[in-house]
Parts: sequence; C-alpha cells; structure tokens
Amino acid sequence: MNYDNLTMLCDFYELTMSNGYFKNGFYKRTTYFDVFFRNVPDNGGFAIAAGLEQVVDYIENLHFSKEDIDFLRSKKIFDEEFLDYLKDFRFTGDIYAVPEGTPVFPHEPILTVKAPAIEAQLIETYVLLAINHQSLIATKANRIVRAAEGRTVLEFGSRRAQGADGAVIGARAAYIGGCAGTACTLTDEKYGVPAGGTMAHSWVQMFDTEYEAFKTYCEIYPENATLLVDTYNTLKSGIPNAIRAFKEVLLPKGITNCAIRLDSGDISYLSKKARKMLDEAGLNDCKIVASNSLDEYLIRDLVMQDAKVDIFGVGERLITAKSAPVFGGVYKLVAVEDEDGEIIPKIKISENIAKITNPHYKKLYRFYDKESGKAIADELCIYDEEIDDTKPHTIFDPEAVWKSKTLTGYTAKNLHITVYKDGKLVYKLPELNEIKQYCAEQIETLWDEVKRFENPHTYYVDLSKRLWNEKSRLLSEAKNSN
Repeated sequence: MNYDNLTMLCDFYELTMSNGYFKNGFYKRTTYFDVFFRNVPDNGGFAIAAGLEQVVDYIENLHFSKEDIDFLRSKKIFDEEFLDYLKDFRFTGDIYAVPEGTPVFPHEPILTVKAPAIEAQLIETYVLLAINHQSLIATKANRIVRAAEGRTVLEFGSRRAQGADGAVIGARAAYIGGCAGTACTLTDEKYGVPAGGTMAHSWVQMFDTEYEAFKTYCEIYPENATLLVDTYNTLKSGIPNAIRAFKEVLLPKGITNCAIRLDSGDISYLSKKARKMLDEAGLNDCKIVASNSLDEYLIRDLVMQDAKVDIFGVGERLITAKSAPVFGGVYKLVAVEDEDGEIIPKIKISENIAKITNPHYKKLYRFYDKESGKAIADELCIYDEEIDDTKPHTIFDPEAVWKSKTLTGYTAKNLHITVYKDGKLVYKLPELNEIKQYCAEQIETLWDEVKRFENPHTYYVDLSKRLWNEKSRLLSEAKNSN
C-alpha cells in the first residue's frame, strides 16, 4: 500500500455526500465534527488517546491523483465539476486534539475538526481508523503493563496481528501504553520502538542436542542470550542445559546478563522451580521471561501467585485487543456556521440515550487538585467559555443538581492543542519517547480507584451550565418539532 497517499481510503458515502455538497453549495459551509467514544474497552475506567501522528501524516499527503479521479469518473455518478474540484483538493481547516498519551473518557472530544463540509467529511474514515486502532491498543497495553506491577512487558504480537499495519502501528501504540519494546523489527526501524528477540523452538530443533543449540547461541550472542527452555522438557533438560551453557560460555567471560524463556506449561510453578535452580547454580542475575497467550488477568494472577517472572512477552491478546477488539470511536457533526459566521449547534437524537450527542463547538477542561495533583473531573464547555482557576468553580451535574460540587484549590487545563490552523500544521509532533513518558505521567494523575480492572470508579465528565442549557434547548426543540 502507498502510505504517501491514503486519500481514497474512505467510505464511498463520503464521496457521494461530498458530491452532493458541491452541487448544492454546502461545500463552502464551515462545519464542526467531534471524534469521541461511548464506552471504555474491557469496561475499564479510562482509555488512552493515540494515533494523532498518523492523522497528521495523512493530512499532509491528502490529495487526489489523476488515477483516483479517473476511477471516480468511471463510477458514472459524480458531477464533472466536482471531479474538477478534487484536482486541487487540499485540507484548509483547523484540527484540535488531545495530545497522544492522554487518558480520556467517554463522550469527550478526542479530536475536533473545523473545516469546509467536503474536507471535514472526506477525512472521517481515516481519522477514525487511526484514532480507533491505536487508542484501542494503547489502552489494552496499559492495562497489561499495570497488571505486571513494574515488571517489563514486551509486545510480541506481529504474527497474530490483523495485517501489516496492525502489527507495525499496533506496536507503536503498545509502546505509548507502556510496553518496553517489541518483537516487530519494522516498528523499530520506522518509529524507534526498541526491537529484540532471540530464538524460536526451531532453532533448538535444528541441532542434534538441546545443549548444542544453547551453547552455540551463547557463543554467537554472548551479550544477548535468552534461551527457550521448553522445547523438550523444561525442568529435566531445558533449564539444566541452559545453566550448563551459561556456565561454560558466559561466566568465563564475566557475563552474567542472561535469561531463559518459558513459553508453555504452568508458568507460576515452572518459574519458581527455575528460579531456585538458577540461584543454586549461582546465576542470580539470570532473568526469567514468560510468554504464551498472556493478558492482564493472567499476568495479575501470576503476580498474585508470586511467580518468579521478570519479563512478560504478550502477543495476540495485546495486538488484537482480543477481549474487546473494537474501540467504538465515532465522528459526529456538532455545529455549522451560517453565512454571517455565527456558529449554529447541531445535535443527533436517538432513542438510545447514550447515542444522543453533545452539541456545539467545545473545549475540554480537566481539573486537578492542587495538593495531590490528582485529576478531579473533566468539563465540556462551549468554545468561548474560560475557566479562571483562581476562583471557585462549580461542576454542574444535570442528572442530580444536589451532587454539583464547587471546587477550590484546583488547577484547570484545556486539554485540546491546536494541530492545524487554516490547513497549516502548527503543532510540533513530539518524539515517541516523549509521548510514552507523558502518558505515564498523566496516568499517575488518576486515582487508583479509576484504574481498577473490575468496577472502576466513574470519573466524571460534566457539561458546563451553558452547554447543558444549549443541549436541553435543542432536545426540547426536536421533541416539539415532532
């Protein structure tokens, strides 16, 4: 796939709508769209926003080639003047977003697009694809990393990923979420995520004896010897042969940095036995790596059982987010501008209350307790509202006014940064390591109760009084019009 131009990676109805906008003049109309999600995967307490860098790459290369336009012409449904308009198509709007690595919650705008109707409509599919996929994997990775309680977690999932992009970009997202490295070489080459790996069972089987396989590997890679000990019999041959190879090849060179990997069996039991055998052999620095269909729940159980595992390699259940494989982000129109530049809020109504949108062009504020530094709540405000954190501020709960809370001793932060202004990229994309560090720091601002795997505490995302009044007005008008 040509990653320099993904303009045609869009749902076909984006093009049919755009053609219609062009014919009726709406293509000049400024529109506002929000990207948000409704439910946290795995019933967790929060998600992690990721994928913004790929959105920027996409926007920077957005254009229709002659071949693209010829293909659209062959469909025989598009107006020729519209196709002529596409020849010089570029994104000229604004994009606002939370930085990658930010903990986010349902119904918050992760990204907002302000652009002429056709431009905003045509980018919908890819924007959702990038944000949905990477936010999903970053969120899953962070759950797994938190379950490991400080032990190293590596991403091992390329061979089970859903396509090449799922492997490469997925490993990037997993790194943001807290993984220390990946088995995917291309992700290292392209994004700088540390790649590593040692041997498969086939290496061991290639030799006449298990010991010969281990000894040879230690001789070739003395500084990076991790031996897979479960090809035949973990306790009777695998670990004893690994110990022998380490002692005969590595220790005479003064090298004590080595490891064994367990890829099958009862990991808790085997790791305890292995640790005892390694320590009795004087190999106290030898690490134990565990893999084999792990996830946050299995890792949490292993930690609770005091398994002697130093490093977890997590594959298919991470790279596919197997337990909850859909992030569910949506892209909804929230406002348009009239001919005089006035912003007109729009709302989507549904019999399913959860699908009723929050209208208007908005800001997203997060409140932090000054003393603890912990996040208290978020608030969605109309775009021109400002919060002065030198004054008390009341968080309004429309569902139960008696629960409304007046904050003092807090700081307020607008989470949205400007990414594009008038079609120009104005945001300096951070390095991946900066994103990873920022993510870890921001998660530390969440209370432990929000980070629970089961029945996490609900983190409140409220509407400002003005925004709630505007939403109520639109709901009332919609009800009365029917």
